[in-house]
Amino acid sequence: MTRYIRRAAAFCLVLLVALLVNAARVQVLQADALDANPANRRLAIARYHQPRGAIVVGNESVTGSRDSGQQLRYERTYKNGPLYAPVTGYASQTYGTTLVENAEDAVLSGTSSLLSVFPLWNDLTRGRHSGGRAVTTVNASMQQAAYAGLGGKKGAVAALEPATGRILALVSSPSYEPGVLSGTGRAVESAWSRLTKDADQPMLNRAIRGTYPPGSAFKIVTAAAALDAGVVTDVDAPTDTPDPYVLPNTSTTLPNEASGCGNASLTYAVTVSCNTVMAGLGVKVGLPRMLEAVRKFGFNDTKLRVPSGVAKSNFDTRMSPDQLALSSIGQFDTTATPLQMAMVSAAVANGGDLKYPYLVERTTTSRGTTVSTTRPRTYQRAMNPATAMRLRQMMIDVVRTGTGTSAAIPGATVGGKTGTAQNGVGNIGSPYAWFISWAQADGAVRPAVAVAVVVEDASANRGDISGGGDAAPIAKAVMEAALAARP
Repeated sequence: MTRYIRRAAAFCLVLLVALLVNAARVQVLQADALDANPANRRLAIARYHQPRGAIVVGNESVTGSRDSGQQLRYERTYKNGPLYAPVTGYASQTYGTTLVENAEDAVLSGTSSLLSVFPLWNDLTRGRHSGGRAVTTVNASMQQAAYAGLGGKKGAVAALEPATGRILALVSSPSYEPGVLSGTGRAVESAWSRLTKDADQPMLNRAIRGTYPPGSAFKIVTAAAALDAGVVTDVDAPTDTPDPYVLPNTSTTLPNEASGCGNASLTYAVTVSCNTVMAGLGVKVGLPRMLEAVRKFGFNDTKLRVPSGVAKSNFDTRMSPDQLALSSIGQFDTTATPLQMAMVSAAVANGGDLKYPYLVERTTTSRGTTVSTTRPRTYQRAMNPATAMRLRQMMIDVVRTGTGTSAAIPGATVGGKTGTAQNGVGNIGSPYAWFISWAQADGAVRPAVAVAVVVEDASANRGDISGGGDAAPIAKAVMEAALAARP
């Protein structure tokens, strides 16, 4: 009898061990796969069972949460949604998250281990704290000035603090209301269909993911390359560039909109925007040194994040001399995001030291305790300090006596560069108007802001007047807001 009891007990023990092993396999080895299974609703229910943390501009939350009374209980809400959509992105129970909502999702949803009192506590317990907060670098008055300046036109504005890399404004137009995507059901699906099919692409963040030929605004990069390479040593000396200029190995002549460009100096060429001089200088610098120069400004960087991903600004790595000439004036295959061109202006304003741009200042718990902070750091030494000093003066001349006079601000030193890029097959489309600039209050130690504006449907005929007439007033409004916010 005892023998049979022992056998039964041993069998039960084997079953118990098998049960424990299987439980461990399910809970440890298969946990991630089960969590990711689309049929598992528990994580989604837990995720939306509490309010989502706030995204903050200044001292004000620009997001909130609404109790829907549904199984996925709390839905995201937005204050001034279209104004801040290029910053916040959307948080949708149906379509996921984008931009800051995505980059800081762990903090906002309360799953980040940074919110725990004890390290790795959330990972071990699979617990969830109250949603934390993401405090942005955006200045509300500058954001509003940029949005109002575009006035619904297709285009974008990016503004940086040159000394730190803080993104002070990030606007894309036309925009959209992210709150219509927050929940579930037919209304959300209908809104998604309408927005994604809209020919104006309101959900495209043109400020960091729209790429455009930068046109004459790119001449600042070419000028920096020419000075750093020693191709130009005296900015006021003739450059030995004919007008008209015949593109290398072709019979195609490159025209100028401005007069007096034949054999003009670099200073004059930047001030009035001579195509011939800048194209010729790009060829003289040569492709290898031009590639090194554009890399230092951020072109061809596929890993730039702010913390959201930024589209690559392109400068071709293989080109014939005639293509290099066109690329050196911001045409051919050269493209840039507005953020990239703001980085160009910021590098000049900051003495050649280009700071890494960032959008989230810090993250905190729901009670305001800081859990992470973004520190300013150098992205690249974009140019020699002496080169930056010379380019600063050239950009000042553009605003004082050149094509950017509409950006002048009393009581401040303003540097700028206008530009227009041809658009469409055979250049039949309306040109893209650009203006990049920086502003420094009289008596201030350093510039307050660097700005880039692009307007897709420029109205003027002449290229540089288009940049000065369409984009420069928008940049001026943003710079004025920055100067007014200065302590």
